[in-house]
Amino acid sequence: MLVLLDRDGVINEDRADFVKSPAELVFIPKALEAIARLNAHGHKLVIATNQSCIGRGIINEEQLAEIHGKLKDSLAKLSGRLDDILVAPDAPWTATDRRKPGAGMLIEAMRKFNVTAHETVFIGDSARDIEAANSANCHRILVQTGKGKKTLAEGVARHLMPVHIAKDLDEAASFILDGRF
Repeated sequence: MLVLLDRDGVINEDRADFVKSPAELVFIPKALEAIARLNAHGHKLVIATNQSCIGRGIINEEQLAEIHGKLKDSLAKLSGRLDDILVAPDAPWTATDRRKPGAGMLIEAMRKFNVTAHETVFIGDSARDIEAANSANCHRILVQTGKGKKTLAEGVARHLMPVHIAKDLDEAASFILDGRF
């Protein structure tokens, strides 16, 4: 199975002022271990993340690479890895279809790994994540970390159903490993 992950609010703590340096990348408990567990069972893992901080001129691509370097190094210490990291650097006012709720990054990942939407699950914490997954026709898991509790409280639109609800990435990984998809 191809497991697509939002980054902020799913793997690391979401920040209103953006993650601007490796020091500001604070991992959600058990998130890295969940990725390593999925790796150990042969799943491909790809981050699909909006990073408008680039389009807004807050950080540049080199700084983002340093942030993702910390993520990759931290995963490697747990025998985990990412098969790819896809980024939509667009500012909201210049959004392309790559920027969620557009499905561009999700479709790109499915093509790259030659899998169907039925063989793909997207794990996110926001309505736009779930909308992107719905547009790409893949399975959807909403985690209650990051913006997840607020998203759930606001209600998930009927046309986006079915959406599985998980406490966090660790529980979402258990859903996948238990064969719910």
